[in-house]
Amino acid sequence: MSSRAMPRILIVEDELPMRTALVDLLRANEYRVTAAVDGVAGLERALDEKPDLVLLDIMMPGLDGFTVCREIRRRTTTMPILMITAKGQVDDRVTGLDAGADDYLVKPFSGRELLARIRALLRRFEPVQSPLERIRLGDAEINFATQQCTRSGERVALTVKEFSMLKLLAERRGAPVTREEFLEIVWGYNAYPTTRTVDNQILSLRNKLEPDPANPRYLLTVHGVGYRLEMTEA
Repeated sequence: MSSRAMPRILIVEDELPMRTALVDLLRANEYRVTAAVDGVAGLERALDEKPDLVLLDIMMPGLDGFTVCREIRRRTTTMPILMITAKGQVDDRVTGLDAGADDYLVKPFSGRELLARIRALLRRFEPVQSPLERIRLGDAEINFATQQCTRSGERVALTVKEFSMLKLLAERRGAPVTREEFLEIVWGYNAYPTTRTVDNQILSLRNKLEPDPANPRYLLTVHGVGYRLEMTEA
């Protein structure tokens, strides 16, 4: 999966209302989405299109989700599969995981939980990149290895969370980071502040690093999504 482009997700779901809701949710969160209406079409699209993640229902006409999952796994081990189903019995979950699914979500579920599980799976399967040690933003240089920042040779005091936010943005290499991702990755699931906290931290970083904080060059807003970073690696 490239960090430069938003991930491609294949939804395999035969129920129209659920399929439509999933497509709308994922597209609203900037994912590229395709959908299949049954197991046969889903398997064909998964193997032909090689999406970054498959959302796979179990109870479907043609081929059920267990069979689709086994066939995908027979061909590749690097395509994350998240099973979504109304079946919640332990045996069904075990069967799904044994078939090769990476995670399992029982209907009904919240959109927020689904998005968090998708992000977790995409991170787990993302190709390992060489560590990003330093970046340059105009006259500012940020060294993640030493946790130091200078601007025109003068030290700039950044907090631990500001370094973490910059590193997350830099690792996306121009792709946006949502406010929810900042909260999940930088602050942690059990310490959720409000999304306004993210905006305040970005404002602080702009004041420290931007030539004109009111008209940022590097820490850019992606409206309705979050923020992205324009940078030159040092």
